[in-house]
Amino acid sequence: MTQPAPSPTDPWLERWLSLVAERAGGQPILELGCGSGRDTETLAGAGLAVVGIDLSNEAIEAARARAPSAQFHCQDIREPFPLPPGNMGVVIASLCLHYFDWPETVALVERIRQQLRPGGVLLCRLNSTHDFHHGARRDPERTDNFYLVDGMPKRFFDRAAVDRLFATGWRTLGVEEQVVERYAQSKALWEVVVERLR
Repeated sequence: MTQPAPSPTDPWLERWLSLVAERAGGQPILELGCGSGRDTETLAGAGLAVVGIDLSNEAIEAARARAPSAQFHCQDIREPFPLPPGNMGVVIASLCLHYFDWPETVALVERIRQQLRPGGVLLCRLNSTHDFHHGARRDPERTDNFYLVDGMPKRFFDRAAVDRLFATGWRTLGVEEQVVERYAQSKALWEVVVERLR
């Protein structure tokens, strides 16, 4: 399969802001793995309330500086979320669902689904198996695309894995493989937007 051509920048959330605002319905957006707040800044700049989670204190401090109106929690995304389940309209998870084995990944996606109300959406980005610059590799002894990259576990997804991850309880609104220029080297990823079914 041929890799898509890279886009010059990575303004990925901008095209989804009208959907995000509509589905949020005035409720806070939960952003998992918010990092230094790049996406948080985009959301807050659009007038949306955001609750961000990240494992790094340093990243949280940087995110606070970029989006002072947002609320932040330093925690593992596998810990209980700081908002009550079942009534959220939007969860964002950009490049943070790839650190876990398959059963843990499936369980985390189900927890996200339970966090949303019916009709709520998850916008996420997942490492592509074409992401060779950032650790994807062919290893005949591994069939699940889960590797140690610089000592850290990292999962890569092909289209079949994306479809399998969201096969139960979700309706797919969009799935697209992209190459972005967010890092020092281009990064291949899947952009996925799914809606919680009843």
